[in-house]
Amino acid sequence: MKKVELKGIIPPILTPMNTDESVNLDVLREQIERMIQGGVHGLFPFGTNGEGYILSEKEKIEVLEAVIDQVKGRVPIYAGTGCISTRDTIRMSKKAQELGADVLSIITPSFALASQRELYDHYAEVAKHVDIPIVLYNIPARTGNKLLPETVAQLARDVDVIMGAKDSSGDWDNLQAYITLTRDLEKNFRVLSGNDSLILKCLQAGGAGGIAGCANVYPHVLASIYDLFQAGKLEEAQAAQDSIASFRAVFRYGNPNTVVKKAVALMGYPVGNCRRPFHYLCDEGMEALKQVLKENAEKGMC
Repeated sequence: MKKVELKGIIPPILTPMNTDESVNLDVLREQIERMIQGGVHGLFPFGTNGEGYILSEKEKIEVLEAVIDQVKGRVPIYAGTGCISTRDTIRMSKKAQELGADVLSIITPSFALASQRELYDHYAEVAKHVDIPIVLYNIPARTGNKLLPETVAQLARDVDVIMGAKDSSGDWDNLQAYITLTRDLEKNFRVLSGNDSLILKCLQAGGAGGIAGCANVYPHVLASIYDLFQAGKLEEAQAAQDSIASFRAVFRYGNPNTVVKKAVALMGYPVGNCRRPFHYLCDEGMEALKQVLKENAEKGMC
Protein backbone atom coordinates (compact mmCIF):
# COMPACT_ATOMS: atom_id res chain seq x y z
CA MET A 1 0.00 0.00 0.00
CA LYS A 2 1.12 3.54 -0.77
CA LYS A 3 2.42 5.23 2.37
CA VAL A 4 0.81 8.60 3.07
CA GLU A 5 0.70 10.35 6.43
CA LEU A 6 -2.84 11.56 6.98
CA LYS A 7 -2.51 14.82 8.86
CA GLY A 8 -3.03 18.54 8.90
CA ILE A 9 -5.50 20.79 7.16
CA ILE A 10 -6.82 19.54 3.83
CA PRO A 11 -9.16 21.91 1.95
CA PRO A 12 -11.99 20.30 -0.01
CA ILE A 13 -10.94 22.64 -2.79
CA LEU A 14 -13.78 24.41 -4.56
CA THR A 15 -14.41 23.82 -8.26
CA PRO A 16 -14.30 27.15 -10.14
CA MET A 17 -16.92 27.53 -12.84
CA ASN A 18 -17.48 29.79 -15.82
CA THR A 19 -20.72 31.72 -16.32
CA ASP A 20 -22.12 28.81 -18.34
CA GLU A 21 -21.40 26.50 -15.37
CA SER A 22 -18.59 24.66 -17.14
CA VAL A 23 -15.53 23.89 -15.01
CA ASN A 24 -12.79 26.53 -15.12
CA LEU A 25 -9.56 24.55 -14.86
CA ASP A 26 -7.31 27.60 -15.25
CA VAL A 27 -8.77 29.25 -12.15
CA LEU A 28 -8.67 25.89 -10.36
CA ARG A 29 -4.91 25.84 -10.90
CA GLU A 30 -4.67 29.36 -9.46
CA GLN A 31 -6.63 28.29 -6.38
CA ILE A 32 -4.36 25.29 -5.93
CA GLU A 33 -1.36 27.61 -5.80
CA ARG A 34 -3.18 29.87 -3.36
CA MET A 35 -3.92 26.92 -1.07
CA ILE A 36 -0.34 25.61 -1.17
CA GLN A 37 1.10 29.07 -0.55
CA GLY A 38 -1.27 29.31 2.42
CA GLY A 39 0.45 26.30 3.96
CA VAL A 40 -2.20 23.61 3.67
CA HIS A 41 -1.16 20.00 4.17
CA GLY A 42 -3.14 18.34 1.38
CA LEU A 43 -5.88 18.96 -1.19
CA PHE A 44 -9.22 17.22 -1.59
CA PRO A 45 -10.79 17.69 -5.06
CA PHE A 46 -14.54 17.23 -5.57
CA GLY A 47 -15.46 17.00 -1.93
CA THR A 48 -18.61 18.68 -0.66
CA ASN A 49 -17.19 22.20 -1.10
CA GLY A 50 -15.86 21.07 -4.48
CA GLU A 51 -19.44 20.24 -5.55
CA GLY A 52 -18.56 16.63 -6.17
CA TYR A 53 -22.25 15.81 -5.78
CA ILE A 54 -23.09 17.67 -9.00
CA LEU A 55 -20.08 17.05 -11.24
CA SER A 56 -20.20 14.46 -14.00
CA GLU A 57 -17.76 11.57 -14.01
CA LYS A 58 -15.93 13.17 -16.95
CA GLU A 59 -15.64 16.46 -15.06
CA LYS A 60 -14.32 14.70 -11.97
CA ILE A 61 -11.60 13.04 -14.02
CA GLU A 62 -10.66 16.37 -15.63
CA VAL A 63 -10.51 18.08 -12.24
CA LEU A 64 -8.40 15.33 -10.71
CA GLU A 65 -6.01 15.32 -13.66
CA ALA A 66 -5.57 19.09 -13.34
CA VAL A 67 -5.02 18.93 -9.57
CA ILE A 68 -2.43 16.16 -9.85
CA ASP A 69 -0.62 17.97 -12.66
CA GLN A 70 -0.57 21.29 -10.79
CA VAL A 71 0.39 19.93 -7.37
CA LYS A 72 3.28 17.84 -8.70
CA GLY A 73 3.65 15.93 -5.45
CA ARG A 74 4.00 18.93 -3.15
CA VAL A 75 1.10 17.81 -0.93
CA PRO A 76 -1.00 14.61 -0.85
CA ILE A 77 -4.14 14.55 -2.97
CA TYR A 78 -7.31 13.07 -1.48
CA ALA A 79 -9.72 12.13 -4.27
CA GLY A 80 -13.41 11.93 -3.46
CA THR A 81 -14.61 8.76 -5.16
CA GLY A 82 -17.73 7.80 -3.26
CA CYS A 83 -20.87 7.04 -5.30
CA ILE A 84 -24.25 5.63 -4.36
CA SER A 85 -23.48 2.14 -5.64
CA THR A 86 -20.56 -0.06 -4.68
CA ARG A 87 -19.91 -0.81 -8.35
CA ASP A 88 -19.59 2.85 -9.30
CA THR A 89 -17.45 3.59 -6.24
CA ILE A 90 -15.05 0.82 -7.25
CA ARG A 91 -14.80 2.19 -10.79
CA MET A 92 -14.14 5.75 -9.62
CA SER A 93 -11.67 4.62 -6.96
CA LYS A 94 -9.66 2.54 -9.42
CA LYS A 95 -9.60 5.45 -11.85
CA ALA A 96 -8.41 7.89 -9.18
CA GLN A 97 -5.60 5.52 -8.18
CA GLU A 98 -4.65 5.07 -11.83
CA LEU A 99 -4.45 8.84 -12.32
CA GLY A 100 -2.16 9.25 -9.33
CA ALA A 101 -4.27 10.21 -6.31
CA ASP A 102 -2.56 9.57 -2.98
CA VAL A 103 -5.65 8.90 -0.84
CA LEU A 104 -9.30 8.06 -1.50
CA SER A 105 -11.99 9.86 0.48
CA ILE A 106 -15.14 7.76 0.19
CA ILE A 107 -18.42 9.26 1.33
CA THR A 108 -21.20 6.97 2.52
CA PRO A 109 -23.83 6.05 -0.07
CA SER A 110 -26.81 8.42 -0.10
CA PHE A 111 -30.57 8.61 -0.65
CA ALA A 112 -31.45 5.00 0.26
CA LEU A 113 -31.11 4.09 3.93
CA ALA A 114 -28.24 1.65 4.49
CA SER A 115 -27.72 -0.62 7.45
CA GLN A 116 -24.37 -0.72 9.23
CA ARG A 117 -23.80 -4.19 7.72
CA GLU A 118 -24.39 -2.79 4.24
CA LEU A 119 -22.01 0.11 4.89
CA TYR A 120 -19.37 -2.28 6.21
CA ASP A 121 -19.71 -4.54 3.18
CA HIS A 122 -19.63 -1.55 0.81
CA TYR A 123 -16.32 -0.25 2.11
CA ALA A 124 -14.76 -3.68 2.49
CA GLU A 125 -15.58 -4.54 -1.11
CA VAL A 126 -14.24 -1.26 -2.51
CA ALA A 127 -11.03 -1.77 -0.55
CA LYS A 128 -10.37 -5.07 -2.35
CA HIS A 129 -9.83 -3.19 -5.61
CA VAL A 130 -7.32 -0.50 -4.57
CA ASP A 131 -4.03 -0.31 -2.71
CA ILE A 132 -3.88 3.30 -1.58
CA PRO A 133 -5.22 4.60 1.76
CA ILE A 134 -8.97 5.06 2.14
CA VAL A 135 -10.50 7.70 4.42
CA LEU A 136 -14.10 6.95 5.40
CA TYR A 137 -16.32 10.03 5.07
CA ASN A 138 -19.30 10.45 7.41
CA ILE A 139 -21.70 13.33 6.71
CA PRO A 140 -25.16 12.06 7.62
CA ALA A 141 -26.93 15.41 7.25
CA ARG A 142 -26.14 15.29 3.53
CA THR A 143 -26.30 11.56 2.77
CA GLY A 144 -28.93 10.31 5.20
CA ASN A 145 -26.59 7.54 6.34
CA LYS A 146 -24.58 7.66 9.56
CA LEU A 147 -21.38 5.63 9.84
CA LEU A 148 -21.37 4.56 13.49
CA PRO A 149 -18.13 4.55 15.51
CA GLU A 150 -18.35 0.78 15.99
CA THR A 151 -18.51 0.27 12.22
CA VAL A 152 -15.55 2.57 11.68
CA ALA A 153 -13.54 0.67 14.30
CA GLN A 154 -14.42 -2.70 12.76
CA LEU A 155 -13.43 -1.55 9.27
CA ALA A 156 -10.21 -0.10 10.66
CA ARG A 157 -9.37 -3.44 12.29
CA ASP A 158 -10.35 -5.65 9.37
CA VAL A 159 -9.30 -3.78 6.23
CA ASP A 160 -5.67 -2.88 5.69
CA VAL A 161 -6.13 0.06 3.30
CA ILE A 162 -8.77 1.80 5.45
CA MET A 163 -6.46 4.20 7.25
CA GLY A 164 -8.64 7.06 8.40
CA ALA A 165 -12.06 8.60 8.86
CA LYS A 166 -13.48 12.07 8.40
CA ASP A 167 -16.44 12.95 10.58
CA SER A 168 -18.59 15.83 9.35
CA SER A 169 -21.55 15.07 11.58
CA GLY A 170 -20.86 18.04 13.85
CA ASP A 171 -21.50 15.65 16.75
CA TRP A 172 -18.50 15.86 19.08
CA ASP A 173 -19.37 12.62 20.84
CA ASN A 174 -19.35 10.79 17.50
CA LEU A 175 -16.01 12.28 16.45
CA GLN A 176 -14.50 11.53 19.84
CA ALA A 177 -15.72 7.93 19.63
CA TYR A 178 -14.01 7.55 16.26
CA ILE A 179 -10.75 8.56 17.94
CA THR A 180 -11.23 6.52 21.11
CA LEU A 181 -12.23 3.27 19.41
CA THR A 182 -9.32 3.33 16.93
CA ARG A 183 -6.60 4.71 19.20
CA ASP A 184 -5.01 1.39 20.14
CA LEU A 185 -4.86 -0.22 16.70
CA GLU A 186 -1.50 -1.50 15.54
CA LYS A 187 -1.75 0.59 12.37
CA ASN A 188 -1.68 4.36 12.49
CA PHE A 189 -5.39 5.03 11.89
CA ARG A 190 -6.11 8.77 11.76
CA VAL A 191 -9.30 10.72 12.42
CA LEU A 192 -9.99 14.07 10.77
CA SER A 193 -12.65 16.60 11.71
CA GLY A 194 -14.98 17.58 8.91
CA ASN A 195 -16.45 20.35 11.05
CA ASP A 196 -14.15 23.37 10.99
CA SER A 197 -15.13 24.50 14.47
CA LEU A 198 -13.91 21.22 15.98
CA ILE A 199 -10.42 21.05 14.45
CA LEU A 200 -8.45 22.04 17.54
CA LYS A 201 -10.65 19.97 19.82
CA CYS A 202 -10.07 17.00 17.53
CA LEU A 203 -6.30 17.50 17.67
CA GLN A 204 -6.34 17.78 21.45
CA ALA A 205 -8.26 14.49 21.68
CA GLY A 206 -5.73 12.68 19.51
CA GLY A 207 -7.11 13.35 16.04
CA ALA A 208 -4.95 14.26 13.06
CA GLY A 209 -6.44 17.52 11.75
CA GLY A 210 -9.34 18.49 9.55
CA ILE A 211 -10.77 18.57 6.06
CA ALA A 212 -11.77 22.20 6.25
CA GLY A 213 -14.08 23.99 3.83
CA CYS A 214 -13.24 27.37 5.34
CA ALA A 215 -9.63 26.87 4.21
CA ASN A 216 -10.86 27.84 0.74
CA VAL A 217 -11.36 31.31 2.21
CA TYR A 218 -8.61 31.46 4.83
CA PRO A 219 -5.98 28.81 4.01
CA HIS A 220 -3.25 30.33 6.17
CA VAL A 221 -5.49 30.70 9.23
CA LEU A 222 -6.82 27.16 9.02
CA ALA A 223 -3.39 25.64 8.37
CA SER A 224 -2.02 27.55 11.34
CA ILE A 225 -4.42 25.79 13.73
CA TYR A 226 -2.59 22.56 13.05
CA ASP A 227 0.88 24.07 12.84
CA LEU A 228 0.53 26.03 16.07
CA PHE A 229 -0.86 23.00 17.88
CA GLN A 230 2.08 20.90 16.73
CA ALA A 231 4.45 23.63 17.92
CA GLY A 232 2.86 23.58 21.38
CA LYS A 233 1.46 27.10 20.98
CA LEU A 234 -1.96 26.25 22.30
CA GLU A 235 -3.22 29.76 23.03
CA GLU A 236 -2.32 30.90 19.53
CA ALA A 237 -3.90 27.78 18.07
CA GLN A 238 -7.09 28.53 20.02
CA ALA A 239 -7.07 32.12 18.76
CA ALA A 240 -6.77 30.90 15.18
CA GLN A 241 -9.62 28.44 15.77
CA ASP A 242 -11.83 31.12 17.30
CA SER A 243 -11.11 33.59 14.49
CA ILE A 244 -13.25 31.71 11.94
CA ALA A 245 -16.40 31.79 14.08
CA SER A 246 -17.71 35.06 12.61
CA PHE A 247 -17.36 33.71 9.08
CA ARG A 248 -19.05 30.44 9.96
CA ALA A 249 -21.93 32.42 11.49
CA VAL A 250 -22.88 33.52 7.96
CA PHE A 251 -23.81 29.90 7.18
CA ARG A 252 -27.17 30.51 8.83
CA TYR A 253 -28.17 32.46 5.72
CA GLY A 254 -27.64 29.65 3.21
CA ASN A 255 -25.80 26.56 2.07
CA PRO A 256 -22.21 26.64 3.40
CA ASN A 257 -20.90 25.66 -0.06
CA THR A 258 -22.57 28.74 -1.51
CA VAL A 259 -21.29 31.01 1.25
CA VAL A 260 -17.72 29.75 0.85
CA LYS A 261 -17.70 30.15 -2.92
CA LYS A 262 -19.27 33.61 -2.82
CA ALA A 263 -16.73 34.64 -0.18
CA VAL A 264 -13.81 33.58 -2.36
CA ALA A 265 -15.35 35.45 -5.31
CA LEU A 266 -15.83 38.59 -3.19
CA MET A 267 -12.16 38.39 -2.23
CA GLY A 268 -11.32 38.95 -5.89
CA TYR A 269 -10.89 35.42 -7.23
CA PRO A 270 -13.04 34.57 -10.30
CA VAL A 271 -14.31 31.20 -9.07
CA GLY A 272 -17.90 31.75 -10.20
CA ASN A 273 -21.06 30.54 -8.51
CA CYS A 274 -22.01 27.09 -7.34
CA ARG A 275 -23.81 25.11 -10.02
CA ARG A 276 -27.56 25.73 -9.99
CA PRO A 277 -29.82 25.36 -8.18
CA PHE A 278 -27.42 25.64 -5.23
CA HIS A 279 -26.20 29.19 -5.83
CA TYR A 280 -28.50 31.60 -4.00
CA LEU A 281 -27.67 33.76 -0.99
CA CYS A 282 -30.23 36.31 0.19
CA ASP A 283 -29.42 40.02 0.30
CA GLU A 284 -29.15 39.99 4.09
CA GLY A 285 -26.70 37.10 3.85
CA MET A 286 -24.60 38.86 1.22
CA GLU A 287 -24.38 41.98 3.37
CA ALA A 288 -23.42 39.94 6.42
CA LEU A 289 -20.78 38.13 4.38
CA LYS A 290 -19.30 41.35 3.03
CA GLN A 291 -19.12 42.80 6.54
CA VAL A 292 -17.39 39.72 7.98
CA LEU A 293 -14.89 39.61 5.12
CA LYS A 294 -14.11 43.29 5.63
CA GLU A 295 -13.60 42.88 9.37
CA ASN A 296 -11.42 39.82 8.92
CA ALA A 297 -9.34 41.51 6.22
CA GLU A 298 -8.65 44.36 8.65
CA LYS A 299 -7.40 41.74 11.11
CA GLY A 300 -5.03 40.41 8.49
CA MET A 301 -6.77 37.06 8.07
CA CYS A 302 -5.88 35.23 4.89
